[in-house]
Amino acid sequence: MSSPGNPSNQRRAERKRAPITSIVTDVISGLPIGHLGNLSSTGMLLICAQAPRSEAIYQVSMSLPESGAMLAPSPPIEAGIQEQWHEPAASTGQIWAGYRIVAISDADAARLDSWLAQA
Repeated sequence: MSSPGNPSNQRRAERKRAPITSIVTDVISGLPIGHLGNLSSTGMLLICAQAPRSEAIYQVSMSLPESGAMLAPSPPIEAGIQEQWHEPAASTGQIWAGYRIVAISDADAARLDSWLAQA
């Protein structure tokens, strides 16, 4: 992976690891596309069973845990995401896929920013 000072590193926002497994669902098909590996205000890493189509755009829904002892899920956040890259994971049968958030409502973006600040 590139170091932060390397121009080839395209990340612009710090990513936070999801403390529990959060399934990311394709809103159109209703099927899960993977589970959240990490998340930032501009993108996410999903761990998938199948490789996504290159540069495909998905409308997804995901629940993030609340902060605190209960770690109860909050109402789902919906976003439009676009595949940026994917590669086989270290575990057989899994694919790592990086996505850029291309569309999110102001309300969901505020909830995401709040979660990231607390995570």
